[in-house]
Amino acid sequence: MCLFPMVGHAEVDTLRLTLEDCIVMARRQSVDAAVALGELKSAYWEWRSYKADLLPEVSLSANVPTYNKRYSTYQREDGTHSYVRNDFMEVDGSLYVSQKIWPTGGTLSVESSLDWLRQMSGDTSGGKNQFMSMPIALTLSQPLFGVNSVKWNRRIEPLRYREAKASFLAETEQVAMRAISLFFNLLLANENVHIAEQNLQNAEKLYEVAKAKREMGTISQNDVLQMRLNMLNAQSSLTSTESSRKARMFELKAFLDVEEDILPIVPEEIPEVTLVYQDVLNHALENNAFATTMRRRQLEADYSVAYAKGNQRSVTLYAQVGYTGTASRMNEAYRDLLSKEVVQVGVSLPLLDWGKRRGQVKVAESNREIVRNQVRQQSQEFNQNLFVLTEQFNHQRQQLRIAEEADTIAQRRYHTNVETFKIGSISTLELSDAQTAKDEARQNRLAQLFNYWYYYYQLRSITLWDFERNQNINVDFDKIVR
Repeated sequence: MCLFPMVGHAEVDTLRLTLEDCIVMARRQSVDAAVALGELKSAYWEWRSYKADLLPEVSLSANVPTYNKRYSTYQREDGTHSYVRNDFMEVDGSLYVSQKIWPTGGTLSVESSLDWLRQMSGDTSGGKNQFMSMPIALTLSQPLFGVNSVKWNRRIEPLRYREAKASFLAETEQVAMRAISLFFNLLLANENVHIAEQNLQNAEKLYEVAKAKREMGTISQNDVLQMRLNMLNAQSSLTSTESSRKARMFELKAFLDVEEDILPIVPEEIPEVTLVYQDVLNHALENNAFATTMRRRQLEADYSVAYAKGNQRSVTLYAQVGYTGTASRMNEAYRDLLSKEVVQVGVSLPLLDWGKRRGQVKVAESNREIVRNQVRQQSQEFNQNLFVLTEQFNHQRQQLRIAEEADTIAQRRYHTNVETFKIGSISTLELSDAQTAKDEARQNRLAQLFNYWYYYYQLRSITLWDFERNQNINVDFDKIVR
């Protein structure tokens, strides 16, 4: 049922907009939707970077020909120093392949390199060109007692990306909530203009009636002046409401990024759903970013404790084995390869740090306990707020029905009082009271309709659940981020 007639100011370029169309346009072209999409893309590429970090990394390192001509000092056997002339050209290149070892947190790398040196002066009896090859070298770097960051990241990063996807869906629903607010703001502004126009028309008619009654002596001059005052107030109210409507129109046009004036259409149907709190809570805990954020924060707190404990003793194993060869020709540098083995163990153990590292562990454990208590408190508040919101939504249909009936009664009462005033049975104060009740009832009806839709999309944004279709709210994330 339409709450009011179409306001007679619509022109050819006026866009008649339903609430559903307004929400679709907001999700597609509003700035808020663009910001949400930008945040999702940023999180997506962070996720892609994390996944790529787990794969083998291939890199090439090379130096372009370097010419070196200078004098360098060297020490003779007798302890004296002298200068020797260096005059050579050098080119070198290396190919690296490295892979993080997920279970242990170490890094395994394979290297192959080739160096070329050309002696430009001096003793070149061995040939001007010299090559040194390292066909393969295998290197392992492994922390023995430290925290395995790779293992922890594999637990935390998937939650972080899941949190970002849930936040995007929630922000999309919040865009709809913003659209609903602006849509109903304009709807109410249009209704206020319509009410002001009707009130002005009635005030002008009643003022003429009052003047005629005064001439007949059936009412006092005070009543005539009161009707005159009512007419002036109605004129002022119309000017004010028209100004407010222009402001609300501008807000909605800017939000939807459209040029045409908008004529909002009152939604005639509402979702026919009744919610059970436990079902709503289950959907929220499964889909909402809040639940994922709580799990991620707990894992990050556990990681901080593990990192502080691992930092108390630091032992890193570094081992390398490979082969190398030298010759004056490049192909000969790959023959008669010499064994090259390096095993290195690095140890860093604090002997006296005055309890600093132990204190860092205690701080991390205390912070973890704080996070646990915060998570417990925030979870209780989340559940409580969700319960209140569910109850408000379930009762809102009854509130809307009451507001519709009250609006109908107030309209009839006002029209009855107008006719009664014309025959002189009621005072101007009673008529003014009926008009105020009529206006407030009409505005309350729109306000209750707004509350219903706003609660509905607020629950959608929290649960990420489509209550009409009885399914999760989801999108093709890979498609929209590319």
